[in-house]
Amino acid sequence: MALIFRQVIRNLRSPLVRNQGTARYISTGQSCLSKTEKPETRPTVRKINLIQKGQLTEFGQYVAECLPKYIQKVQIAAGDELELLVAPDGIIPVLEFLKDHHNAQFACLTDITAMDVPSRDYRFELIYNLLSLRYKTRIRVKTYTDELTPIESSCSVYKGSNWYEREIWDMFGVFFANHPDLRRILTDYGFQGHPLRKDFPLSGYVEVRYDDEQKRVVIEPLELAQEFRKFDLSAPWEQFPNFRKESTTEEVKINKQ
Repeated sequence: MALIFRQVIRNLRSPLVRNQGTARYISTGQSCLSKTEKPETRPTVRKINLIQKGQLTEFGQYVAECLPKYIQKVQIAAGDELELLVAPDGIIPVLEFLKDHHNAQFACLTDITAMDVPSRDYRFELIYNLLSLRYKTRIRVKTYTDELTPIESSCSVYKGSNWYEREIWDMFGVFFANHPDLRRILTDYGFQGHPLRKDFPLSGYVEVRYDDEQKRVVIEPLELAQEFRKFDLSAPWEQFPNFRKESTTEEVKINKQ
């Protein structure tokens, strides 16, 4: 038995076997590289998983086929981030589908935020970030509204959206219908305006200070010691326009019925 083991070890250590294995490995690696794109070698650039990107694309098409009434657009952002662009009246059905469907199970709402673009007809864009612990993936749902049109509250679907929606109401002034307790959450009582709107002045309208005579904090109209100065300085990255990409989103083709 010992002689047999020695013979096997001697054969494995022979140069012929090692060279054949190396050649097989190199040929296999070259064939794999030829089928995919050139691998990213820059350490500061996040590598994109093409397999995961393909799976997200197929899932986005699947959701669009299941909810053609509400899904307006499906896109891949930053290489491998799935985004669903939804009509305002379809935000609740889409969230319920993503939470309860067996192939989705996005049971965790990680965040709700908003973005203000005054040049648009519907200036506010609402972004819902969802997480599926079952499938270890994330998805982003976007919808839109304006100053007067309310959005249905998602508290009936995700209990954790209560304070997120209160923050959006406080900072942007987006009204959520059927919210159980829609109050300001970050600003003080009696605050006027919504600070994160683009048309809200940087200096604000009032100032808060401690009054020695009244022995309490008072709120008074803002008084600037000098005229407010606006500095028009270009950002550092404006000097390198050739290194910027115009768009980082990739639209996914869906069958619209």
